[in-house]
Amino acid sequence: MAQPTQPYSFISKIVTIGDSGSGKSSLTIRLCEGRFVSHHDVTIGVEFGSRIVPVGPPASLEHNINNPAGSQAEPVTTSPNDAPKSKTKGKAGQQQPKEPEQKYMKLSLWDTAGQETYKSITRSYFRGASGALLVFDITRRNTFNSVTSWLHDLRQIAEEDIVVVLVGNKSDLAPSSTVGADNAKPNQRQVTKEEAEEWCRENKVMQYVETSAKSGEGVERAFLEVSERIYQNIEAGKYDLNDRRSGVKGPGAGGGGRTVNLGGGGASGGKKGAGGGCC
Repeated sequence: MAQPTQPYSFISKIVTIGDSGSGKSSLTIRLCEGRFVSHHDVTIGVEFGSRIVPVGPPASLEHNINNPAGSQAEPVTTSPNDAPKSKTKGKAGQQQPKEPEQKYMKLSLWDTAGQETYKSITRSYFRGASGALLVFDITRRNTFNSVTSWLHDLRQIAEEDIVVVLVGNKSDLAPSSTVGADNAKPNQRQVTKEEAEEWCRENKVMQYVETSAKSGEGVERAFLEVSERIYQNIEAGKYDLNDRRSGVKGPGAGGGGRTVNLGGGGASGGKKGAGGGCC
């Protein structure tokens, strides 16, 4: 029996970009369907998926994502054995403010083709995106060498304040943070974490996350990093929620599995229906 759709307050358009074979489609499938596909057909144009994720507190504090207290803050955890804590402070009977109600955002995921042949099509889907995962394969240096070009294309076409997170995929093949010898196993890493983090600083990309579509490690974190920063921009009033070019739809767009066109451009070349979710 199908589970009811989680109500959501916002919809945002997220694109995954990067060279062919870096694992963009595998990351999307892992997030949406919780499974790993070892052999995936080359994406032609764009494919679609969706996932509803929590944004803002208390979830953002629990995951320590974009936490104002900084990276030193400890995640909030609870135990069934914890005794209830009093909500009073100061004068007897005075209650602290209630914990904020958890909000949710639907991610409309646009998985773009990485082959040079389809680049002219792919670029058209950058329009109207509020966030992007820039993906490379940490076992293939040439895919990392390409991320600067992908970022340049994205910023030329997408909105100026698009949220970008750099993703180093296939961490299951690179257990060490240092570069392995050619064809050495099990460590096949060709790009170090330090290199990727330095690239982010130089190119004003706010975060680097390593993932494994195979094991699932870091996958949800990568998407949560993007969605949380988009939510912070919403709270700061940086988007016109009535303008589809912003890549975000506001509270009026929520309420279940309703499809909202967040823009794009060109005809769909994807294998899944536009706006159709995989979750």
